[in-house]
Amino acid sequence: MSVVGFDFGNESCVVAVARQRGIDVVLNDESKRETPALVCFGEKQRFIGTAGAASALMNPKNTISQIKRLIGRQYSDPELQRDLKSLPFTVAEGPDGFPLIHARYLGETRAFTPTQVLGMLFSNLKSIAAQNLNAAVVDCCIGIPVYFTDLQRRAVQDAAVIAGLHPLQLIHETTATALAYGIYKTDLPENDPINVAFVDVGHSSLQVCIAAFKKAQLKILAHSFDRCLGGRDFDEVLFQHFAAKFKEEYKIDVFQNARACLRLRTACEKLKKVLSANPEAPLNIECLMEEKDVRGFIKRDEFEQISLPILERVKRPLEKALAEAGLTVDDIHTVEVVGSGSRIPAVFKILTEFFGKDPRRTMNASECVAKGCALQCAILSPTFKVKEFQVNERFPFSISLSWKAVAADGHNGAAEGQQSTIVIPKGSPIPCLKAVTIIRSGTFTVDVQYADVSELQAPAKISSYTIGPFQSSGGDRAKLKVRVRLNLHGIVAIESATLLEEEEVEVPVVKETTKEATKMETDDAPNETSTGEADVNMQDARDAAGAPSAENGAPESGEKSTPEADEKPVQMDTDAKADALKKKVKKTTVPLSETVYGGLSQGDVQKAVEKEFEMALQDRVMEETKDRKNAVEAYVYDMRNKLNDKLYEFVTPADKDQFIARLQEVEDWLYEDGEDEIKSVYVAKLEELKKQGDPVEERYREHMERGNVVSQFTHCVKSYREAAVSNDTKFEHIDLQEKQKVLNACSEAEAWLREKQQQQEALPKYATPVLRTAEVIKKTEEVDRLCRPIMTKPKPAPPKPTTPEPQQPQGGEAPSPGGEAGADAGGNDNEAPNAEPMDTEKPETAPSGA
Repeated sequence: MSVVGFDFGNESCVVAVARQRGIDVVLNDESKRETPALVCFGEKQRFIGTAGAASALMNPKNTISQIKRLIGRQYSDPELQRDLKSLPFTVAEGPDGFPLIHARYLGETRAFTPTQVLGMLFSNLKSIAAQNLNAAVVDCCIGIPVYFTDLQRRAVQDAAVIAGLHPLQLIHETTATALAYGIYKTDLPENDPINVAFVDVGHSSLQVCIAAFKKAQLKILAHSFDRCLGGRDFDEVLFQHFAAKFKEEYKIDVFQNARACLRLRTACEKLKKVLSANPEAPLNIECLMEEKDVRGFIKRDEFEQISLPILERVKRPLEKALAEAGLTVDDIHTVEVVGSGSRIPAVFKILTEFFGKDPRRTMNASECVAKGCALQCAILSPTFKVKEFQVNERFPFSISLSWKAVAADGHNGAAEGQQSTIVIPKGSPIPCLKAVTIIRSGTFTVDVQYADVSELQAPAKISSYTIGPFQSSGGDRAKLKVRVRLNLHGIVAIESATLLEEEEVEVPVVKETTKEATKMETDDAPNETSTGEADVNMQDARDAAGAPSAENGAPESGEKSTPEADEKPVQMDTDAKADALKKKVKKTTVPLSETVYGGLSQGDVQKAVEKEFEMALQDRVMEETKDRKNAVEAYVYDMRNKLNDKLYEFVTPADKDQFIARLQEVEDWLYEDGEDEIKSVYVAKLEELKKQGDPVEERYREHMERGNVVSQFTHCVKSYREAAVSNDTKFEHIDLQEKQKVLNACSEAEAWLREKQQQQEALPKYATPVLRTAEVIKKTEEVDRLCRPIMTKPKPAPPKPTTPEPQQPQGGEAPSPGGEAGADAGGNDNEAPNAEPMDTEKPETAPSGA
């Protein structure tokens, strides 16, 4: 099971893996720890990550970036419209009201959803992790911003499925940071918690989290955020400043050229980083536009002055987080700053003034989220043993259920308006399960929606559920329990709907049994809080809305129906007669159908998976084709150099000139007609060249290896000859005839080698060799195979000493009870020459005189 954490940012991504010794951030193909969040579509294949960054300047209109800002958002979203103005690629509105990205791929313009593009990015991150682990990567944890809506969380989950991943949890980025911070702390208090504020200034957003730490425990107290305040906003300020300056000084408008815009934005981002460490910085770009070189200069004070509207917004999330946590600045023990945008001195200064203490940078600003995700994946994984550390997460939004209320008389079905209640309040734990009891007479629809969308700027409705049909045996009014689950990903869904019907049945009850039943009723009442499920009383919501209680009410006050208790015994007098009535709750599962607003259906996800497989296959084919083309090109250059160097003596001048001409011909073909061919053509071209070049290289290789192989052969023959004629005692047991076989074999081998060497010395180096290394090795093995058994023949074992024959008893008496295997009664040794020693014989068979 893989244990991987993914931090996909707006600008770059980080991959972390858990190992036995800890958490490591893995390197990509360019040995960098951060991978650009880019997907570039080419004429033949896609370029993702670092490869996409290399192609971005050459192909800006087909390079998709800032995918994190596009997923799960409607095209009409004002924030999205502002973002699109700075993006070089084309985004249009799809038929469902969501954005579609248009790019030219495989010679035609194609449309991709942001979820598909994010799936491509996840595929690249997955391959980086798989190469590092040398294993398949499936299970993972993915970091997401705390402000992601339900639809955005579903989009991330769908993108992971498209990439072949199985996310165990979508964890909030600030929570992952807090986990990576606290799990290694050894000085956390056991009783009174310490409060730590985490401020994450990323590329496009600002997130604040306040967490309380105790020993082996982390509890999130508050979340707050600004979705449009990040490092890129400071880049945009510099971009607008210099774009206006260059238009005035150089009379060029960079907005008219996508590549010029991209180059200027990249330069402004570098300029911002320089200003973080220096009081002033220059800006120089060669041939920005219309073959004009531009120059600029800015001081840090001027940069902060033009960035003042952005800096003023930094305090708002900080104040809101403290208010939600119910804390003051004095209650904050430590402030940790992370994120790429946190390096701006002006932001750091504001945080210092607000909290009254210097923020700390004890964590890696770019890698802490990925490490926290990998830690959470290790906690959820059964393959890793992680020290006990509890993470208590809280949900940042309020979720309500809404449905149509029906009049009390209800015969004409006249609608009385919409009735709703908050089922998951803001700050609820993740995950959690809530239950709502609704009384209806037939099939009805329930909407899951946000109770407050002021912070989200997103549609209120999340999903809609049609519950029914169902039939109640007790009449028109039926009581249904609807379960609403908030899962680990922060996605809300109605899990089930159950029809509850009470019926009375006769059961034999005796006095003792009745007492037991009464005790069970009081002691074993289900605890909703402990199981994570809470029963929401709809009576208050109904009264507040003014809806009639006949159809839309909940059970009467004090009445609860829980999944843990199918039956509830009725209190009765212990002196009742043997047969009594008992209420039994009959539960029937009611069918429900789900509609997610803006979400992908299972069929759409499956189609996206198939498309991703096809594009990945195309990428792999093109990579293999480029490898084969590069192999042909490398062979041409390498062989030409060798023919003029070390292979010079191993080819005739005529053959050399002919081969070099052929190599030049192939080189010209590579850059002209062979520039864009299929893989098989390059394979065939390389094989054709090798047919001509391999014999030359083989002659050189034979010449270089022959001396070493002949030396080994000579050493083998010499060793066996010396052993055969030696007077050493370790060979004296070998027959002379056997030794003569060894001497004859050695003589024959030496004669064969002398003959072959004479023939080889008479040939030029460019001729086909007659003494081949393979033949010498084979001959060496033959000599060794013949001589080794003879010369390593072990000495025969010395004969064992024999004992004298025992005297026969006089008078023809029978032998003693020990027989031939033991000693006689008088203690005489009667043991056979090859008999086993006495101590191995069984005691019962040993002779009496032993």
